[in-house]
Amino acid sequence: MQIAILMIHVVIAIALVALVLLQQGKGAEAGAAFGGGASQTVFGSRGSGGFLAKLTGALAAAFFATSLALAYFASQAGDAPEQGIPDAKVIEQRNAAPTLDDGAQSMDNSAPALEESGE
Repeated sequence: MQIAILMIHVVIAIALVALVLLQQGKGAEAGAAFGGGASQTVFGSRGSGGFLAKLTGALAAAFFATSLALAYFASQAGDAPEQGIPDAKVIEQRNAAPTLDDGAQSMDNSAPALEESGE
């Protein structure tokens, strides 16, 4: 279920970006008054502004809903993922492992010590 909602979420996000890029800015309406917008009669006399704005709003609402659904699924996941931040017990076990510095004190160093001269 979570994977299906995630796939729908990605498709909506891509469609939302495409719709925003398809829309004309507010300054483009002035050119249509002088005959520049005559070729955009597919969506009616107002152009595609009303239809694309409503479709963008609907996709934004769907994107918001899928975001909330994914957040809900993420909060309900009680178990920690198998990969990621390890448990505190695992970190403590790793810190308790012996290091090279721990064994240096117990080793017998047979090298002669340098004596300081009294001069």
